Amino acid sequence: MNFATLDLNLLRVLDALIREGSTVKAAKRLAMSQSAVSGALSRLRHALGDQLFIRQGNRLVATDYVARIEVGLREELQRLEALLAPPVIFDPQTAEGTFRIAASDFFAEILMPPLGDILQKSAPNFRAQLVDLVPNDYVASLERRNADIALIPDMALPEWVNRESLFHSPFQVIARAGNPGVAGLKDGMQMPMDLFCALHHVLFSPEGNLAAMGDAALQRVGKSRQVAMTVPVFSGVCRAVSESDLIALVPAQLASKVAETFGLRVFEPPMKIDPALIIGIWHKRSDGAPMAAWMRSQVFGLMTALNVAAKSACQQRYPLA
Repeated sequence: MNFATLDLNLLRVLDALIREGSTVKAAKRLAMSQSAVSGALSRLRHALGDQLFIRQGNRLVATDYVARIEVGLREELQRLEALLAPPVIFDPQTAEGTFRIAASDFFAEILMPPLGDILQKSAPNFRAQLVDLVPNDYVASLERRNADIALIPDMALPEWVNRESLFHSPFQVIARAGNPGVAGLKDGMQMPMDLFCALHHVLFSPEGNLAAMGDAALQRVGKSRQVAMTVPVFSGVCRAVSESDLIALVPAQLASKVAETFGLRVFEPPMKIDPALIIGIWHKRSDGAPMAAWMRSQVFGLMTALNVAAKSACQQRYPLA
């Protein structure tokens, strides 16, 4: 038998014949004509190399071959039916699963705490995993199923990737409260250009690059800064600033979130930096998956709120800025 050319619909006919012992009853069970069932039986006999049934009076009696495969055939058909069945109504309270989010550790501070609260209350059997965002490998992580979504700066994408704009991330300057270089500045004011360029910086860069968006903005006004170190995670940037006289440019949402925890002061940069647009991306193959769609809606809902939250936080923290 060549399984690759076997019509799997014939196996449904074989199962019905086993159950009913009659071509007439099998045809009724399958909503087929008797001649169609008889034709299917003939093709089955040829494909499987066995008589399959022997007529005994008004009944078809299974051969030893059919008796041997009966239980296994029925189990496989049931498994196939369950596999191809449409999904049941999705209920996050009872559903189980794991959802992987590829993103920088910025989102460990901004996203994961409120997402954890949502999951505990609304989807107690879900597991969310924040996984490393591998530089220049964002799209491949989706293709390889290493992540269900990625949260990244806006970029060109292949046609099989879906995207949603989430929030704009402006930049602010952070310095430790005891940094003598900023002693004469008021919180929230624009840091003077000469001071910004004179102080040494720690730069967030997973790739170890020595320049980023802030440096491009400085170049446009004929200036440059002194990068003393690069760190691949935002938590390391904040820690380095809090324990030294280094300063850093970080997303405003992060600055507002961690300033009190790390004992930081926050200032506006001296040059115009276009806010980074952060997007969520996912593979189109997941569009119809209920759990993935529900999780995307929770994550994206929390992230789109950051546009409003960032403005509100700045106004409350620095009403005169």
